Amino acid sequence: MKVGGMRTATAAFVAATAVVAGAAAESARPSAAMQPVRSAATGVSGDTTQASRAASADAALSNFRADLLAIVARGGWSTDRWGVLVVSMEHGDTLFALNERESFVPASNLKLFTTAAALQALGPDFRYGTYLLADGPVTDGRLEGDLVLYGTGDPTLSERFHDSADEVWAAFADSLTRAGVRVVDGDLVADASYFGRVGLSLGWQEGYRSAAYAALPGALSYNDNAVSLRILPGAAPGHRPRIEYFPGGGRGIAVVNTARTVASGRTRLRIRRAAYDGPILVSGQINAGSRDVWRQVAVASPARYAAATLRETLEDRGIEVLGHLRVVDDPAESPLARRSVHAPALDEKPRGRLIAAHRSPPLLEIVEVVNHRSHNLYAEQVLRTLGRVHTGEGSLEAGTRAAVAHLADAGVDLAGLRMRDGSGLSADNRVQPATVVSLLARMTELPAGPTFLGTLPEAGDPQGLRRMAKTPAEGRLRAKTGTIERVSALAGYVRSGDGELLGFSIVANGVPSTWTAKRVEDALGARLARFRRPPPMAGRLADAAPGVREDDAPDPEVANGGVGVYMIRRGDTLEGIAREHGLTVSELREANPGVRDRRLMPGQELSLP
Repeated sequence: MKVGGMRTATAAFVAATAVVAGAAAESARPSAAMQPVRSAATGVSGDTTQASRAASADAALSNFRADLLAIVARGGWSTDRWGVLVVSMEHGDTLFALNERESFVPASNLKLFTTAAALQALGPDFRYGTYLLADGPVTDGRLEGDLVLYGTGDPTLSERFHDSADEVWAAFADSLTRAGVRVVDGDLVADASYFGRVGLSLGWQEGYRSAAYAALPGALSYNDNAVSLRILPGAAPGHRPRIEYFPGGGRGIAVVNTARTVASGRTRLRIRRAAYDGPILVSGQINAGSRDVWRQVAVASPARYAAATLRETLEDRGIEVLGHLRVVDDPAESPLARRSVHAPALDEKPRGRLIAAHRSPPLLEIVEVVNHRSHNLYAEQVLRTLGRVHTGEGSLEAGTRAAVAHLADAGVDLAGLRMRDGSGLSADNRVQPATVVSLLARMTELPAGPTFLGTLPEAGDPQGLRRMAKTPAEGRLRAKTGTIERVSALAGYVRSGDGELLGFSIVANGVPSTWTAKRVEDALGARLARFRRPPPMAGRLADAAPGVREDDAPDPEVANGGVGVYMIRRGDTLEGIAREHGLTVSELREANPGVRDRRLMPGQELSLP
């Protein structure tokens, strides 16, 4: 699939959707915007053939819309509410609209706004920095002061991007050894002041407190800000169970263990947190002969946890820290942070000496995790980074302001958008399907568009959107999912049966079963992939003059100078073009450096060797 080089569709999109702004709130019928949008070619006065074709087109579109309405009704619930909008990214006309100007809880579809804003404002090559500094002189192998670990929001310090969770810490320890440090007289300071004090996202449910998927963000993060607990029976009945921590950092985690080991009876353990910033509570009982029990739990203080694991790594390398573990999250209390963007700013009389620095993978790889894996922590980190870089403040509020401002400046119609976090976990978020499709349409015209589309998982891909395999949507649809309690959503792009790029938003609220709702979404996606533009629009060149029929369009090769040049048509692939002209894909690529299937654009010329 491709984005770059599309015809400008935003003006047409706005015109097509404006007429539905006043549609009835609970209407189950297609809105006025769903009425057929005829091309100039359909209205030739007195041409009975054209009139017949127009009538046929109207009937085909009516059948298409009826199919979509029937699919939406499959859930059979009385409590559900659906919003659906399908717009051509090439012609700008609305093909289907249902409650498109209604307000819905979007779940993780909100990540589309977070990631689009980040790619547009920060760029795909943006990288985070994490720093180790000595706040004092080194004399005879002793650091006479504090050792400072300073973070700027990197979410990737985990096994997801490294061979082991402590790989970066091991590299920091090696750098400290090379600097001649064997003993740290002062404290190990976890400086998370780059974002400031991180408050909770508005609207997060109490049930999220212990969930690893709802880990708190922070400027200094490690292992996705979650720890795995291994709980084993105590030495004898009546004893407390033993708790081990993976990948480590037990000294940075507060745990209240009131559970007990029993000689008989079933193992019944409860692991929870009473508050986001409170300790992990372990209660219940474990049988003396029981196997170990594993639970992954979000940590209360990501910065403390990161520093605790670093301290363990230093000790394993023979570097002793004599002081305490101390967290700084207020910029006013940081010995290093002022308001720098990419690295810690030192005082006018520097108190810190840089020992080691680590750079994250590029933002593009982080955004791919956000959109492919719907990773909530990564989304929250990215949103706060956007705020910190562009407003000097790393708060949730600053991040949402920056995201909205950048998208609005880029021309996205943000009517009805309410961002309460960056991930979509909050049930207080609101969005309209029309707003989502406005974002999708505008991204086809912006420099970040092709990159943005590439971060969306592909239907039928085992490593992407595993759904819709062996349907017409397989390999033709890229979309972001969304799921929280009683909410399901899917939004993105799909290539129709004749290669036309469509943008769509599907969102359902009040569904008793999100699993069933997703089957409805899959059926809608497959039907969109089968859509073919009925005559007389089918196959019409995007820039054909009014009144020009499809069979009047010039042959692409003849129009471009004959043999040796080929003009790309909708739906073309390098493999298909090569096969048609008796070439190999390698020969085509050699003659056209940089060309890729995902970057083929209608109207683009290819050299034929």
